[in-house]
Amino acid sequence: MTTKQYGAEFLGTFWLVLGGCGSAVLAAAFPGLGIGFVGVSLAFGLTVLTMAYAVGHISGGHFNPAVSVGLWAGGRFPASQLLPYIVAQVLGGLAAGGVLYLIASGKAGFDVSAGFASNGFGEHSPGGYSMQAALITEVVLTAFFLIIILGATDGRAPAGFAPIAIGLALTLIHLISIPVTNTSVNPARSTGVAIYVGGWAVQQLWLFWLAPIVGALLGAAAYRVVGAKS
Repeated sequence: MTTKQYGAEFLGTFWLVLGGCGSAVLAAAFPGLGIGFVGVSLAFGLTVLTMAYAVGHISGGHFNPAVSVGLWAGGRFPASQLLPYIVAQVLGGLAAGGVLYLIASGKAGFDVSAGFASNGFGEHSPGGYSMQAALITEVVLTAFFLIIILGATDGRAPAGFAPIAIGLALTLIHLISIPVTNTSVNPARSTGVAIYVGGWAVQQLWLFWLAPIVGALLGAAAYRVVGAKS
């Protein structure tokens, strides 16, 4: 069963990175008909919503190392599966980044150094936001993402609707933070494209591992308090 779970996490994270980052790289600024920030935000939300319904019953539908850490901290996930889940997620992200690179490089003038949907701060933030602003953004938004995930999947919540709430939450998170960091809240998503950019994207990658994981731990702790059964 565990092999199937890891495979589901690989596929789910692959779809998240290909769909979300692919929309940013290929469609966000397409001349005249680009989907813009709103379209990219929806794309990320739809990747999670669709794959949560498709394979969530197999693996739980994490698709994100920070989510796996947060679910572990929230008492919903065993420590023994944490590392294999994270490895599967990162590999899925890297595979998707590779496919996206092959597609994007099929257009004359493609330049991976332009960003390739990588996350960044300072001069590499879409809006020029500082490292401190990026850190706060990623910690706070990931914390609320975990609160929503833990709440929506609580046994007391309406059954069958969790993927919708979680997908819309990720859409909202992107609507807020694309200008600040290009939105991570997911170390596998960040790694999946940063590796192909190299240079600054890899140098700044530490923040997009540290901040989401810290945020996930804070969100799990908060839900343990407010969501505790009386």
